[in-house]
Amino acid sequence: MSKKLTIGMFGFGVVGQGLYDIIKTKNLNLEIKKFVIKNADKKRSLPAELFTTDAEAILGDSEINTVVELIDDADAAYALTVRALKSGKNVVSANKKMIATHLEELAAIQQEYGTSLLYEGAVCGSIPIIRNLEEYYDNELLHAVTGIFNGSSNFILSKVFNENQPYADALKEAQDLGFAETDPTLDVGGFDPKYKLTIVAAHAYGINVNPDDVFNIGIDKLGAQDIRFAKEKNFKIKLIPTAREIDQNKVVLYVIPKFISSENILFNVENENNGVLVKAAFADEQFFYGKGAGGHPTGSAVLSDITALRYDYRYEYKKHLNTNALSYSTDHEIKVYLRYEDDSLVEKLGFTKIIERYYAPDFKYVIGTINLKKITDLKSEINKTGNFIAEIA
Repeated sequence: MSKKLTIGMFGFGVVGQGLYDIIKTKNLNLEIKKFVIKNADKKRSLPAELFTTDAEAILGDSEINTVVELIDDADAAYALTVRALKSGKNVVSANKKMIATHLEELAAIQQEYGTSLLYEGAVCGSIPIIRNLEEYYDNELLHAVTGIFNGSSNFILSKVFNENQPYADALKEAQDLGFAETDPTLDVGGFDPKYKLTIVAAHAYGINVNPDDVFNIGIDKLGAQDIRFAKEKNFKIKLIPTAREIDQNKVVLYVIPKFISSENILFNVENENNGVLVKAAFADEQFFYGKGAGGHPTGSAVLSDITALRYDYRYEYKKHLNTNALSYSTDHEIKVYLRYEDDSLVEKLGFTKIIERYYAPDFKYVIGTINLKKITDLKSEINKTGNFIAEIA
């Protein structure tokens, strides 16, 4: 029999409202007792007495046994999550930056205090990838986990390639629809999918990697020349995070735009949708598809975690217990397309093999193989205006 959950929720934005919309249609053994919000003057759709700006109304209430954390401040989310777990309250979070940055410590706190932190809603919206990695693939050897993890950048790229919108116009539309923030760097700079990738890697491979150590580059330097090149080759560009096991028990992680052909299953993942491709030794290839953004899709993932807590569900981090532990590496060669302005950048990058090189007054590019560590070390130079880099099949 399920136990009753008495919930305190931090945040009542798009996801919080979406979660509440779903909960009120269900007959579940739970009660939301209090909401802690930042802006007390904002008009809400629920009675005013349910809202407060005082975190103690949740953290100090012994009747509340479950905390739902849906705020956008990673540092504040970390502080309240730690306190809640240590005080015996279970936590459900959708804060990918907080979890990616502190996952090893948070897992240890759960173990010590017997509490549970669940975060399905932090990775790929409505797609249940964390639970599948924990349960379905717990004894599976995974060759790679890759895909489209960010709905905002995918929406922009869909508009660019399917409707011939200029990048700036597609970004503005994404912002107008609420898919991208006023400062879109987290999404279009590849940081959001990087946080998600490090969480996925923890459950897929049993490794804890500081997201600061993972190479990420986004689509914000995408130019008309790159789009024209892709279309001439019948490619689309997608922002792709990749976790892949390589030789000698090592795993590489990186986030980079990628030219993909129509033969790739991710080719037709459009708009705010996400797609996760798992390549396994025994199960072979499996594909997960669903909404990666929006209040109701993400709210459904959060609710899945909440309802799992009624039965005392916890992540077991089974692959962390494997005696044949994997380690993180950046020593891996990938094939890239690089548009550049300064010839010296090509020399600094030290391509191991150059396959194609093109010169024109307004457009220079090189295609070749390069070590991931090299582009990681020179990220700041690659990411300057006038340059654009993408992986190429």
